[in-house]
Amino acid sequence: MGIIVNLDVMMAKRKMSLTELSNRVDITLANLSILKNNRAKAVRFSTLSAICKALDCQPGDILEYAPDEETDAK
Repeated sequence: MGIIVNLDVMMAKRKMSLTELSNRVDITLANLSILKNNRAKAVRFSTLSAICKALDCQPGDILEYAPDEETDAK
C-alpha cells in the first residue's frame, strides 16, 4: 500500500468541500482530486503545509503509512 492519503476524512471532519479547499490552498481541483483519491505520486511540502493550515491539522492527520503486503511476507 505505502502511503495512504486521508484528505477526504479531514475535509469531512472540517465540513469543507473540495472546491473550498482548492480555493483556500490555491491548487487546481484536478490536482487536489488526484491527491484526495490516492493517485498522487508526490506532494510538495509547501502544498502539504497549505492544506494543513486550511484544515487546521497536522500532516499525520492526512497521511498514513501502511506496509506493503509483499514486504510483510519477506
